[in-house]
Amino acid sequence: MGKKVGVVSLGCPKNLVDSEIMLGMLKEKGYEFTSDKDEAEVLIVNTCGFIESAQQESVNTILEMAECKKNNCKLLLVTGCLAERYREQITSEIPEVDAVIGTGSFDKIIEVIENSLPEEKTVLCGDLCGVDYLEKNRFLSNRNGFTYLKIAEGCDNCCTYCVIPSLRGRYRSRKMENIVSEARKLVDSGIKELVLVAQDTTLYGLDLYGSKKLVDLIQELSKIDGLKWIRLLYCYPEEIDDRLIQEIKNNSKVCKYLDIPIQHISDKILKSMGRRGNSREIRNLIVRLKSEIPEIIIRTTFIVGFPGEDENDFEMLRNFVKEAEFDRLGVFTYSMEEGTPAFNMDKQVDDNIKNERYNEIMEIQYNITREKNRSRVGQTYDAIVQGVADDGIFYYGRTYAEAPEIDGVVYFTSSEPLEMGEFYKVEILSEDEYDLIGEVKYEST
Repeated sequence: MGKKVGVVSLGCPKNLVDSEIMLGMLKEKGYEFTSDKDEAEVLIVNTCGFIESAQQESVNTILEMAECKKNNCKLLLVTGCLAERYREQITSEIPEVDAVIGTGSFDKIIEVIENSLPEEKTVLCGDLCGVDYLEKNRFLSNRNGFTYLKIAEGCDNCCTYCVIPSLRGRYRSRKMENIVSEARKLVDSGIKELVLVAQDTTLYGLDLYGSKKLVDLIQELSKIDGLKWIRLLYCYPEEIDDRLIQEIKNNSKVCKYLDIPIQHISDKILKSMGRRGNSREIRNLIVRLKSEIPEIIIRTTFIVGFPGEDENDFEMLRNFVKEAEFDRLGVFTYSMEEGTPAFNMDKQVDDNIKNERYNEIMEIQYNITREKNRSRVGQTYDAIVQGVADDGIFYYGRTYAEAPEIDGVVYFTSSEPLEMGEFYKVEILSEDEYDLIGEVKYEST
């Protein structure tokens, strides 16, 4: 089999880590990487299968890569969540696909490539118990100062709209010493910011140690020389306790930033969604976070159009968004997913109403975001450099207030050349919708 491989990674940061692990395994075996699909002899599409729009993107990408089988590509592999969920449909409906590798079999990638036969299709799915594959060396897909660090796999939450437990298995924490060891290697390679990810980061360690150990993990990671930022994503509201709040408040390496998937504020809808918290607890948490950590940036996500969401439920959500004034907010229209309890629920909401509610929440949040960005004008922040804008005039990067790839960025000029992945003091001069504009401040000026 050829040695030149192209990999397309779709979906969330957790999926990207899986792709980088496969890349690491391929690199150790001497495979070369190419970003040109027409050059690749082996093409791997690591898919997302979370909601309908992500599934469609995955299918479209597979079909695009399948066209390469007419030319140089000898082997097309589909991996990840869509592979786990729709293995039979992929192999029967897209004949160009040679192998399907589910979420529990990433470590078999070399074996599949080297042993695949043109007349046989390989299907490896269903093994959702292990977590050892996360201990393999990664090949980082970017070298601009940050990366994601997956601390656990799977999910034990029973949200009625979500297919993840069936695609990723039960919640499995990695051993703390293994995570810290990987983190040290990453920092030694030049990483300055580690973004901790799992399906629910706040539950880290419960399955392995009998109690939640996220704070203990943060404290161990904080001892690593050269690591500047630790950022937390996917912290479920009901598991954010006072110990975690105090660690975020007092640990200078932890970004004052929390990603909290709230999903709704109506108790009726929260209960129907299978969420463990209630509106009173959510409101109290937001107040407590802002009181304890005034500079904290809170990002959240909501689902509109969930089955049974009536005008009263939506009015509660709309008012809550106005009152809470989240710094970052994403909205999903409810997606009916086969195999989930919500799929068969009564009172499904019309798509037009879903879209109207989506637009209304996003309009409210747009005005909140603009106002918050205006309040940052004149302030100076540490910013990590992520790249150069197309015009060649501006660099762009992020402060503690922007998570990579999901939030806006800061564009800034500099009188001197800047290094990618390094930190500089940036004064904010103006705002442009979701982004900010500034300039690097040097001590001499």
